[in-house]
Amino acid sequence: MNLEPVTIGIILINVLPSLKGFEDDSFINKYLFNISAINNGQHYRMFTSGFLHADFMHLLFNMMTLYFFADSVIYQFGPQYFLLIYIASLLFGNLLSYYFHRNEPHYSALGASGAVSGIVYASILLFPNNDLYIMFIPFRIKAYIVGIGYLAFSIYGMKKSLGNIGHDAHFGGAVAGFVITLILRPSILQEETLIVGLMAIPIVVLFILTKLGKI
Repeated sequence: MNLEPVTIGIILINVLPSLKGFEDDSFINKYLFNISAINNGQHYRMFTSGFLHADFMHLLFNMMTLYFFADSVIYQFGPQYFLLIYIASLLFGNLLSYYFHRNEPHYSALGASGAVSGIVYASILLFPNNDLYIMFIPFRIKAYIVGIGYLAFSIYGMKKSLGNIGHDAHFGGAVAGFVITLILRPSILQEETLIVGLMAIPIVVLFILTKLGKI
């Protein structure tokens, strides 16, 4: 697997600010996602927070995930649409996070997970029958099943406020990747109708739970 120039560029614009942030708390605090600051007009945080990370392991996990899934999306759509999916997923992930935490002024978050989730979900939709290995699971799982499980776990994490993880940003990013991929490649709806429907189930479930006030 070769690193495409666009992937190298994205990795660099994640690594360099993150490394600075590891040594400079004021830098992190100026650019991370924070409800109070965003409500006070600092909307740039919706974007800049996606290029900062809490620690080296957080950064490494996101960049390794991006590395494994980026090429499949780039080869199908080209670097321009790959960037579109990445940035749209970053922003929509943070928008969904804002929606769920808008009344929590002290809520803060950072990381590329929403953007990376969009790339992962785009790749899964493009190649739903690929076999994937998941950490700690000793056998391969079909990609579309991994995608469904990922969103289902994100809903559970949102409902239970599980861990110090932005499950809502993950979910929003994945939805953006899902929708944009279908727009760019509508033939998937005809070729993989059942799988597309199954992958959409968690999105519908989240919508219903939100309407019912369960999340």
